[in-house]
Amino acid sequence: MFTGIVTDVGRVKSVRDTNRDRRFEIETAFDTATIDLGGSISHAGCCLTVVEKGPGWFAVEVSGETLSLTTLSDWTEGRSVNLERAAKVGDELGGHIVSGHVDGVGEVISIESEGGSHRVRVRVPKPLHRFIAPKGSITVEGVSLTVNEVEDDVFGVNLIPHTWDVTTLGRLEVASRVNLEIDMLARYLARWRETA
Repeated sequence: MFTGIVTDVGRVKSVRDTNRDRRFEIETAFDTATIDLGGSISHAGCCLTVVEKGPGWFAVEVSGETLSLTTLSDWTEGRSVNLERAAKVGDELGGHIVSGHVDGVGEVISIESEGGSHRVRVRVPKPLHRFIAPKGSITVEGVSLTVNEVEDDVFGVNLIPHTWDVTTLGRLEVASRVNLEIDMLARYLARWRETA
């Protein structure tokens, strides 16, 4: 489990296709001595398992399923990646409860400056849009955000300067693809309504 509060922006050190899947080595400021092999780290909102590590880096392997459903298939060497280590019992829950299971890939359709902040609008694949509500939570590239408005299959978020500067969201452009995870409570509420 995660909170959607990014604690490092890592960099893709290498990308290699294996006979099974795809392997990424990630450079990080995390103290890798404290990362367990088999531990979970959120990468742009996608929970991945650490399979190898060394000083200042760790490796993860990604299945074809994950590559087909996330933006990880777009990753190349040098790409910056939002990282968050798994939450521990007793940690401050500064964002919202995030599973690290990407629900879909959205597309940035506009970015506008508003004072010191940036208003970003994202088109969501249907039927995912029905889980997004104004003032609800959403995770974009692993960052916990509050939804400002929803119009059909487009939602808007306001990024304060801190979020813009310390995550990869400040590198977004129109047409950027972004990993999305809807609010876990919205998912279960919708399922309950479908089956009630």
